[in-house]
Amino acid sequence: MATTLFTQNIIACIWDFDKTLIPDYMQSPLFRRYGIDEATFWAETNALVGHYQKRGYHLAPEISYLNHLLTYVLAGPLSGLSNQTLRACGKDIAFYPGLPSFFDLAKTFVAERPEYQKHEISLEHYIVSTGIAEMVRGSAIAPHVDGIWACEFIENPLQPGFLRQNELSIEAAAGIAQIGMVIDNTTKTRAIFEINKGTNKNPAIDVNSKMAQADRRIPFQNMIYIADGPSDVPSFSVVKGNGGKSFGVYNPAKPEEFAQNDRLRQVDRIDHYGPADYTAGSSTTQWLRLHIHQICDRIVTDREAAVAAKASRPPRHLNPSPEEAAAHRAAKAPKQSSFLE
Repeated sequence: MATTLFTQNIIACIWDFDKTLIPDYMQSPLFRRYGIDEATFWAETNALVGHYQKRGYHLAPEISYLNHLLTYVLAGPLSGLSNQTLRACGKDIAFYPGLPSFFDLAKTFVAERPEYQKHEISLEHYIVSTGIAEMVRGSAIAPHVDGIWACEFIENPLQPGFLRQNELSIEAAAGIAQIGMVIDNTTKTRAIFEINKGTNKNPAIDVNSKMAQADRRIPFQNMIYIADGPSDVPSFSVVKGNGGKSFGVYNPAKPEEFAQNDRLRQVDRIDHYGPADYTAGSSTTQWLRLHIHQICDRIVTDREAAVAAKASRPPRHLNPSPEEAAAHRAAKAPKQSSFLE
């Protein structure tokens, strides 16, 4: 019997991390812990591509900071840096006002009206970041999200010949040594498609598989993508271009970020923008609540229309009973006039 894979009554808020949920870069607590000058690290990182080009090497800008972190590990300033330490540093990440409680508050928006509850509408939060996954997992917001896509490191890399070993030795945690996962501004869109198709919930679904829109777990029109700037244009375009909503945020203390968001709005990259303030009464919270409700309303309308289109009329008797026939004749009989009328 043919059926759809998912009920499509889920809404997804998909979040960038740095400058969207937090004012700074998430690596700041890591650099403070090890006494590393943050400005110097980023200046070096930004100069890597040009310097390597002079030496005849090609370096993808998206992985330059990950490589440079590993160089700091090998050279000594970050010696012994482990995933456990990265997660511990995540505890010191400071969030914008209203977070992380806003994530739970937003989930209540889809239960504010009886018709939303009737259709069991729910909301999920996802973080898709070019930052470090272990730091996000160690942060205060981790318990409030439904999935995290970010860069990852490997400790204790498998050595040559490991396929010939019957048992692999169990080693104590070591420093990070290799890049395990890279999320950049382009591959963020892959994560969005995984959320769209439900790959993150059902590994049997390949993100590259062709899938009808009706079979996707979270349609793009049920998504809101929230981020801070031009680096997120690919993700803004995927969500907005497929019927979802895109929202830009800016640090109220930085006029240049406001101007940046205004330019994105003028060229139709985002639907709207607001301050990175997620307290209950802020304009950003009100906009998100309004558009979550609009998505809920459309889900209700679509689902009830589908029921009306698919539900058949109840069966009726071909030969009416004597009582039904009498009632039918009485209804068709001419009405007698009366002086009392």
